[in-house]
Amino acid sequence: MKHFYMIVNPKRDQQLELTKEIQQFITEKGGTCGYQVNRVQEGMSFDRSRIPDETECILVVGGDGTLLRAARDMAERNIPLIGVNTGHVGYLCELERDTAIQGVHQLLMDGDYAVESRMLLAGSSVSGKEAFKERIALNDIVIHRSGMLQVVNLIISVNGEYLNTYSADGMIIATPTGSTAYSMSAGGPIVDPKADLLVVTPISPHTLNAKSIVLGAEDEITIEIRTRDEGQEENVEISFDGEPVGILKEGEKILVKKAQVRTRILKLNQMSFLERLRKKLQGCSW
Repeated sequence: MKHFYMIVNPKRDQQLELTKEIQQFITEKGGTCGYQVNRVQEGMSFDRSRIPDETECILVVGGDGTLLRAARDMAERNIPLIGVNTGHVGYLCELERDTAIQGVHQLLMDGDYAVESRMLLAGSSVSGKEAFKERIALNDIVIHRSGMLQVVNLIISVNGEYLNTYSADGMIIATPTGSTAYSMSAGGPIVDPKADLLVVTPISPHTLNAKSIVLGAEDEITIEIRTRDEGQEENVEISFDGEPVGILKEGEKILVKKAQVRTRILKLNQMSFLERLRKKLQGCSW
């Protein structure tokens, strides 16, 4: 692996010190490495057309949010990603600031790595005045209440067949990758990130028997907003990987399914998912 490119969150590497250090290391070892800053907070994303066709790996310098955005934006290019955490938790990132050069050396010189193919979600509104086109998410698509502190009624159908109506604060549709994020916090199961399936988890349901449901990867989930009280308007917000994309009102629907594209994540650690999970359950750090 010789040809690299970096997507950088400038708030996480403000002087671009680490970015330039990585770039210099790669070029000194005979590789190539360009970079550009992703200023999504300023309404400007990066320009995908600037990434050379021969790029073999994209280094994402930032945190989990930067990696999630890069995974969505670069899915159609099918270039493997690896995260360099310069933020806080960096749960999805393989490398830390102090291990970045060592990790790049492993990619560049040793060729010792594995590539995991991860499922993505696709979601689009199928009715409503504020309809939004299909978007993709790596972790989850969340439907949650907005405005007043009250529950919402959500009608869930799978492949056109009615499943249940939930009174809850919202609903999470997660990928296996996202099963250890918001879904887990809401009581959902932990899933091997290499699996292909959908996890449906209600948020703070107002019933004793509302549990997470695991569905097949090819299933299509429709969620419709239903009013609780006559004359009272219900609004819910839709978020993709934590980023709000729109509002749904009473009678409007969102369709969630497996995306046609996938993302590829580079792994350097030889620790298996079960070993990592065992250590986590025993109270060790990952």
